[in-house]
Amino acid sequence: MWAAAAFVAVASLATTTLTAQTGTAGSLRAAPQVEAADEDDGADCPVPDPGGSTADSLLPDPFTRIDGTRITDTSDWRCRRAEIRELAEGSVYGQKPESPDSVTGTVSTTSITVNVTDQGRNASFSASVDLPSGPGPFPAVVVLGGFGADTSTIKASGAAVINFDPYLVGNEGTPRNNKQGAFYSIYGSSSSTGLLMAWSWGVSRIIDVIEQSDGSVLQADATGVTGCSRFGKGAFVAGAFDQRIDLTMPIESGTAGAPIFRGIPGENGSQPLSSAYSEQPWLGDAFGSFTSNPAMLPVDTHQIVAMVAPRGLFIMENPHIDWLGARSGSVAALGGAEVYKALGAGDNITYWSDVQDGNHCAARNEWRGPLQQHIEKFLLGTGDAPGAFRIAAGKSGNLSEWRDWQTPSLTDDGGTGGDTGGDTGGGGTEDACTATYQTINSWSGGFQGQVSVRNNGTGAINGWTVSMTLASGQSISSLWNGERTGTGGTVTVRNAPWSGSIAPHGTVTFGFTVTGNSATEPGNITCSSP
Repeated sequence: MWAAAAFVAVASLATTTLTAQTGTAGSLRAAPQVEAADEDDGADCPVPDPGGSTADSLLPDPFTRIDGTRITDTSDWRCRRAEIRELAEGSVYGQKPESPDSVTGTVSTTSITVNVTDQGRNASFSASVDLPSGPGPFPAVVVLGGFGADTSTIKASGAAVINFDPYLVGNEGTPRNNKQGAFYSIYGSSSSTGLLMAWSWGVSRIIDVIEQSDGSVLQADATGVTGCSRFGKGAFVAGAFDQRIDLTMPIESGTAGAPIFRGIPGENGSQPLSSAYSEQPWLGDAFGSFTSNPAMLPVDTHQIVAMVAPRGLFIMENPHIDWLGARSGSVAALGGAEVYKALGAGDNITYWSDVQDGNHCAARNEWRGPLQQHIEKFLLGTGDAPGAFRIAAGKSGNLSEWRDWQTPSLTDDGGTGGDTGGDTGGGGTEDACTATYQTINSWSGGFQGQVSVRNNGTGAINGWTVSMTLASGQSISSLWNGERTGTGGTVTVRNAPWSGSIAPHGTVTFGFTVTGNSATEPGNITCSSP
C-alpha cells in the first residue's frame, strides 16, 4: 500500500514534467494513414471457441491448441500465439482493439504527438523525446510513467528515451464503469478493457506514428518498452501484445504483471489477486470472476511471457519485497522460456532477481551491464550476449511443480516434430544416454550452466540421471527442468516427472545457477538411464 500511495504522488509529478517537455518545433508531419500489419502477425488465424474452462491447478500447456492437438513445427506457433492472445484478452486484460481507422501525428527531437480516429471518435495525446548524443536516427525505448530501466544507461547505450505518461490514455482512480483517458474516449468509459491493455494500446499508437515519420529522428524498426511497478505491468502487456516491440523490459511488476496468477495465493505476503483487481482497474473486468479461483483461468502469465517470443525479453524483479511475488515471477519466466527454447531462441530471454538493493524501483548496479547488452543486441544489432537466469535463492520457483506437459522438439520445415521426452515405445540401451555441459553466462561470484541430455539409442529412454562434480566453494542456488540431490561437491540430477522420456536421438536440457568464487566448469559429468 505504501508503494501504491508513493507512486500516485510521484506519477502526478511525472505527468507535469512530461507536459512541460512536450514541444512541436521542427516536427516532421507523419503520413495520414497507419500501417500496422506487424502489430499482430497472427490476426488472420482462426481461433475456435474455447468453451467453458475447467479447473486446473497446474499451468496450461502453451504448446497445446484449443482443439487439444499439439504444435509440431515452429511455424505453428504463430496461430497458437493467436489463441493465447484471445484467451488472455477474454479472461485477463480485456480486448485490445484492432488497428484504428486513422492514426496521425508528428515526431520531433523533443516530442511525439498522436491523433487517433476510430469508430467515429477522436482522441489525442503526446509523449516527450530525450535523445542520446551523436547523430541519429536512434532506436528508442518507451518508458512508462517515468519509471523503468535506468534512462541514463539507455541513452549511454545509444537509444532515445520516449517518456510516455500512461494516464493520458487510461487514468487511475476511476471506477470500472467510468474509466477515463484517450482510450476510453474512443472505446467508451464503460469498456471492459483494463488499464494495462489501454496503456499497451497507447504504446502501439506511438509506434504507429514513429513508423509514419521520415525516420530522421527515430528508427521505425527498433523499439523497446520498460516500466517499473504498475508501469512494469503495463510494459509487460505492451510487449506481449505488439510484435513490433523488439525488447520488453518489465521491472518489479508484481501481481497483474509477470508472476503466475496460480502461484500468488500460495506465495507468502504477495499482493492477493482480489487486491490487485480492486486497487485500480488494471485488469479487465472479466478477471473479477477468477480472483478467488485462478485455477479456472484458461491462461497464465507464463504464456504471456511466451507471447513475446522470440523477441527480446529482460524481466527484472525484486526479491526483497514479498508484495512483488518474485517466486511466482520466476516460475512464469521459466515456463515461458520453454517456448523460447522450442523456437530456438533460448538466448533471447533473461530473468534477473539476484540483486542486493531492496528499494522499490531503484537503479540497480547489477542491471546496468545486462541492460546495455540487451539494447545493443535487440535495438542496435551490435551485440549477441546470451540470455541468463539469475534467480535469487530465497525466491526460486520450481517449474516442475507447476506443469505436467512436456516441451516439444519443434521442426522448422513444416515437418512433424515430437515432444522433447516424448515416449515412442521401446527402451533405451544402458549406454544410450550422454550429457554435455555448456556455460550460458558468467559473472563475478557465479555462473549459469546448462546440461543437454541426449538419447543416442534406437528406443526411447524412460528416465535419466546425471552426476557432476562442482569445484570447491561452489554451490547450486537454483535448478530447473530436473530434480537435484545435493548443492555442492558431487551433485546428482534426475529427470523431472515430465522430462524423463527422451525419443531416439532426442535431447532434453536442464539449467542451473551456481554461486562461488570460482567459474570452473563442473567435471566428471556422467549420464545413466534404466
